[in-house]
Amino acid sequence: MTQMAKALLVDDRRENLMALEAILQGLPVQSVAVESGEAALKQLLVDDFAVILLDAQMPDMDGFETAGHIKRRERTRHIPIIFLTAADRDAQLALRGYAVGAVDYLTKPFDPWVLRAKVSVFVDLWSKTRQLAAQSEVARERESQWRVLSDAVDEATALLRSDDPDARDRAVEMLEQARWGNPL
Repeated sequence: MTQMAKALLVDDRRENLMALEAILQGLPVQSVAVESGEAALKQLLVDDFAVILLDAQMPDMDGFETAGHIKRRERTRHIPIIFLTAADRDAQLALRGYAVGAVDYLTKPFDPWVLRAKVSVFVDLWSKTRQLAAQSEVARERESQWRVLSDAVDEATALLRSDDPDARDRAVEMLEQARWGNPL
């Protein structure tokens, strides 16, 4: 069963979280809403996310500090962060957002269709990355099986070339065990 992508929504105002959830409705993504940077960091300990929508201006731990913590953790540093803020179009705030690792910085009011498109791209990338990881695991398993079979063929060949009268039976048994995945 394929796991659905998740988007972490972080904003200290409940009405903003509800608006974000409404904007993302219908996308192949599960929204997880939290109301603080601390809650976001805790949520990141238990869930994997395709994207984080992070309010820049929050009390206690602001979005920039939260993003800094996220990017310092090995487990979460790869998650794309889109900053959302009601602050005016101050270029310094945007630069600060990019400096802590954000992939984008949107000021309110923003076009909900643009946000949907951006989230869709990151959800698609997350899904494709998971598919590649699964395919890579299958390839590693096949490579391992191939090595076992190749080793069994080499050992069986050596047995068949020996002068041992029981070599044929042992070689056949060895090849059958390798073929069916039984340990030799």
